[in-house]
Amino acid sequence: MLEIRPTCENCNVSLPNTSNDAMICTFECTFCKDCVDTVLENVCPNCGGGFEKRPIRPSGYLDKYPISSKVMHKPVQQSVFKDILQKFKSIKPNNR
Repeated sequence: MLEIRPTCENCNVSLPNTSNDAMICTFECTFCKDCVDTVLENVCPNCGGGFEKRPIRPSGYLDKYPISSKVMHKPVQQSVFKDILQKFKSIKPNNR
């Protein structure tokens, strides 16, 4: 089950459960759409994977399956990320 993390790992903007701007990779690294498009170029800085829109957990399940309150604020270090970006940005996510 997804954690539904509350913020963007890079810019720390709030990404509540109902956000249409939350994006996740296969390991559930969570970033806002703006960071995915402009900073990350659809390359996860943690695993090299691509991103998909994070689903919204239906409100009827929030009591039984609460969303995470754990903030994972780890701004992308461009000096480290540039090598990952160069390696993966020209490869479609489903071929990485």
